[in-house]
Amino acid sequence: MTDTSTPSDDNPHKAGTVRAALASRDFRLVWYGAFASNIGTWMQNVVLPAYIYHRTGKASLVGLLIFAQLGPLLFLSIPAGVLADKFERRKWLISMQIVQLVFSFALAVLALGTPAVWMLFLAALGVGIGNAMNAPAWSAMLPSLVRPEDLSGALALNSTVINGSRVIGPIIVAVFSQWGATTAQFFFVNAATYLFVIVALLSVNIPTFIPDPTKGWRRFTRGLAIARHRPTVRRLLITLATFSLLSLPYVGLFPAVARLNFGIAEDSSTYKWLYATWGFGAALGGLAIGTTFAQSDKRRLIQYGFAGFAVSMLCFALSRSPLPAFIFGFFLGFAYFFATTAMVTVIQSRLEPEVRGRVMALWFMAFGGTVPLGNLLFGPLIDRHGSQWLLLLGSAWALFLARWCDIKSLDDAAIKNSTR
Repeated sequence: MTDTSTPSDDNPHKAGTVRAALASRDFRLVWYGAFASNIGTWMQNVVLPAYIYHRTGKASLVGLLIFAQLGPLLFLSIPAGVLADKFERRKWLISMQIVQLVFSFALAVLALGTPAVWMLFLAALGVGIGNAMNAPAWSAMLPSLVRPEDLSGALALNSTVINGSRVIGPIIVAVFSQWGATTAQFFFVNAATYLFVIVALLSVNIPTFIPDPTKGWRRFTRGLAIARHRPTVRRLLITLATFSLLSLPYVGLFPAVARLNFGIAEDSSTYKWLYATWGFGAALGGLAIGTTFAQSDKRRLIQYGFAGFAVSMLCFALSRSPLPAFIFGFFLGFAYFFATTAMVTVIQSRLEPEVRGRVMALWFMAFGGTVPLGNLLFGPLIDRHGSQWLLLLGSAWALFLARWCDIKSLDDAAIKNSTR
């Protein structure tokens, strides 16, 4: 699709910074709404896996839960990108928020009692389907709300939404748990926060798009064709998919890692503060791309981020008590979203508006879709062999990616070939 309108150029702030992105009214309103909603999402994300692990004591079932939440990204992202093109973007996005609200409300109602675990999985699956159908359209809409030169700042702020909420959500859970708040109450709050996004979407001007002329099966495979013919896009997608599969399963299996590696109970306030500390690092890592490093070569920042992740993960894996886990957990979170925010900035900056949604569907498949596969694969192994080996594997793979994901060398080689 082709964007037929552009944000205002009347922006006094330095291009590419978060301040420049926030100067756009429409982006600012959507950002605030998404931030509020994501706080509720991460309240639920920190409570639900811990709730399942507390009831069952099995990392394998936590892994199955994560698959229910994120697995739809793997299977539905491409169809979601195609379907989103067929409907008016505002209506589509609002509809998907309502789907997630309804199933989050159902999860809260179930948690009022002691339901069978499979019922919780079905409700989580409903939320996951709504998220998968929403993600490609959302990622294609967001860059259209700012000037092209402010994309870096907008994506850094989007990372801050995800990771800032990872901090605030667990802190709210930790504080209110001490005052007797229940699992169901946290789920009810999450359901209500989807209203913030709905109100924001109703209040902004979302640019109109000319429908993509691609017909038939090619509508589903266009993103793959683009990745096949653009080496840098292909390298970034493969990097992200393998990083998510081999280095990020610890995120979904965090309750088991905390208990087995550091002796931190999944239902304790210490666990929630550890999660918040990790999320705080991730928020700062994503924000750094659009502030301190706004003018830096993002291609090099990707490599630095993976190297930092490898070192932080190694130290995190070797920690055997809460204090070093907090310290290295912070740096692990920082490096995690420093690298991934740099990656998404590079890939988004190289996509034309008419193909952005299709390629970003592949991005979500790689980022969120492969994580649940890792959880399904490694959850039962953690039950049998502990979690330290998983963290060491993640560190080793990130170290490899720090060398392999050399986008600058790919670009230099392409320039050299074109001048022959």
